[in-house]
This record gives sequence, structure tokens and C-alpha cells, in this order.
Amino acid sequence: MLKSRILQKMAHKLIAPSMLAADFGNLQRDVEMVNNSDADWFHIDVMDGHFVPNISYGFPVIAAMKKHATKPLDVHLMIEKPERYIEEFAKVGADIITVHHESTVHLHRTLRQIKDAGCKAGIVLNLTTPVSVLEDILPECYMILLKSINPGFGGQKFEDITYNRVKKLRAMIDEQGLDTRIEIDGGVTDKNIKQLVDAGADVFVAGSHVFKSDNQTDTIKRLREIANG
Repeated sequence: MLKSRILQKMAHKLIAPSMLAADFGNLQRDVEMVNNSDADWFHIDVMDGHFVPNISYGFPVIAAMKKHATKPLDVHLMIEKPERYIEEFAKVGADIITVHHESTVHLHRTLRQIKDAGCKAGIVLNLTTPVSVLEDILPECYMILLKSINPGFGGQKFEDITYNRVKKLRAMIDEQGLDTRIEIDGGVTDKNIKQLVDAGADVFVAGSHVFKSDNQTDTIKRLREIANG
């Protein structure tokens, strides 16, 4: 059911609140807030303390979120050698799994592994990794996530070089006649989301902007309204 919901919303610009910014003392409450909001997905950042200088959460926390979530889990693996854990992330509830181009040697094999586990597969690029590295692998990807900050910590300021990166990537996708989505993660707010849409992005991860706002559901609604014009 969740997989079909992903496909049904391909024509829309999607909002994916980052659960890294949620209140982990009230995690079920925040999951239910996202369930009842205009958000489309849950964005889940997994960090191992090696690939990025921070540690977030693992399988038990994701399984706990899945128990209450009514929307797809978009799991972003900021970990070394993610191929070691793909099947386990699928088992605890991931619907989409994205892995960093920089984190695995056999990227094509890892994408196939994600698909074989029953999830949609995507690639993440760090802030200064050229989008040109994706040219030959794009047909394997449901989605490309472009980091618009340096990965590892929430609450960072959006980097303006992202706009041009999105334009280059969208041109590559269109040239190949693909429907690959472009996701932006890092510093997304109501001040830059329209420019990102105009550049060609489709999915927007928002953490601090949502969870630190006075009215989280209103903030999500506003982001979705701006993104969808």
C-alpha cells in the first residue's frame, strides 16, 4: 500500500520532515503529528559516527517509528559500507533507501540489493561531489538526494551552490528521458523552497524548520503549498 502511495504522488512536490529534529522523548507524538499533517514521507537519517561525525539511531528506533507511521519511510544511510545492512533496514520498515555515492565501492550492486529487498533505491551526493558521476547510473535510481549542507548535523545553513547542482542534475535526468526524483536535504525553508522547485527539485527534507516552528503542521502545510504553487 505504501509503495503505491509513493507512485501515486509522483506528479506532486513532496515534503519529508526529518525525524532527526523530532523530540525523541515524545517520538510517538511527533510521528503522529507527521501522520496527521500534509507531509508525504518521513525522512530518517541514519549516521554511524564514521562516514559522518555524528551518531543518530538504528534499527530499534526505526522499527518504533514504523509501528506508528502511516506514511512511507525515506531512509537516508550516512554510513560506511551500507550494503552490510540493507536487508535489515528493509525488515524494520524502510520504503525508500538512499545510499551515498561516496560510501560504497560497488554502487550498482548496492542499488540492486535495495531493490531486491523490496525498497525503492536512490543515491545521495555530498555537497561538492559532481553530479556528473551519476550519468551512467541514473536509470537505476528512483531518486537522487542532493545534500545542500555538509552531512552529519541538523540545523545547518543552506548552501546556495545547490541551485546550480539541481539544474545540472535535472538536465541530465531529462536528457535521458527518466522520471527520477530529485530530493534536497539540508536547510530547506519557506524562503528557498520555491527557487529549488524552479531549479527542478521534487522532494524536500525539512527538519529544524518544521520541528522548531511554533506550529509544525502549519509549517508543513505552507512548505507543501509553496512547492506545489
